Amino acid sequence: MIYTLTLNPSVDYIVNVEDVILGKLNRTKSEAKFPGGKGINVSRLLSSMGVNSIATGFLGGFTGTYVKDYLNKEGIETAFVEVEEDTRINIKLKSTDETEINGQGPTITEENLNRLKHQIRQLTSEDVLVLAGSIPSKLPGTIYEELVQVCHETGTAFVVDAEGSILKRVLHFRPFLIKPNHHELGQFFGKEIASCEEALHYGKKLVELGAKNVIVSLADKGAVFVNEKVALTATVPKGELKSSVGAGDSMVAAFLAKSINSGDLKEAFRYSVASGSATAFSIGLGTPEKIDELLPQVQLTEAL
Repeated sequence: MIYTLTLNPSVDYIVNVEDVILGKLNRTKSEAKFPGGKGINVSRLLSSMGVNSIATGFLGGFTGTYVKDYLNKEGIETAFVEVEEDTRINIKLKSTDETEINGQGPTITEENLNRLKHQIRQLTSEDVLVLAGSIPSKLPGTIYEELVQVCHETGTAFVVDAEGSILKRVLHFRPFLIKPNHHELGQFFGKEIASCEEALHYGKKLVELGAKNVIVSLADKGAVFVNEKVALTATVPKGELKSSVGAGDSMVAAFLAKSINSGDLKEAFRYSVASGSATAFSIGLGTPEKIDELLPQVQLTEAL
């Protein structure tokens, strides 16, 4: 079973406003709300692709109930640790520019944290744990490392989609997949990554440091895939960018779905790139139909 971990979920409230005027009443042109959080996005994408997962993390209050009910209605099993305070609301304001206002999230007690750790200890070598997103300020900065250590002991495969400072702590535990974007990859090595060639170079270094598979996304410049046996670059589909939220999570979900079903990592990478674009060209997460529509535009090239 695939488990997805979201430490600080949210209700994402997405509003479109013609022209924001500060200090005045502004009315929306359109609005929508969805459960938010990188791990939750992965579960929702997996579900749309016919792959089961269990979403876990911390939820609380009426907003937490909304998130849980929404996922259950989509057929996604949940195993969240209940906390006292409300799950946060994140505002995504779309106007001339895209502005985000993110809530802080609830307080996580030591008891809450111990319950989560106990849950992760029950996973086995038949499971996969996806750790996605940043660590909230109210949790210890070593939490991913602690959970990955548990996975290492139980033989549970794990995926990490997080910023460079987190990756540095977990690479030696041999993650099945990591998916930094080019900014996060640059942060890791203290370099500016501006091309697929540069991303391949540093992606190979991540493999040398312990990652089994690496995907690096470079927005409209493409994407790269590296493991010990192959290095690939991919073109990305053309389309209207509607929202970048969830695009990286879509890539993780698609790669897992295809690699688990077929074992073909090259095709899993190609499907991953199409999935990321499908979400970027949508309000909300991309659909399997949209992914299939874009897939022919994704061309792979083996790198030297």
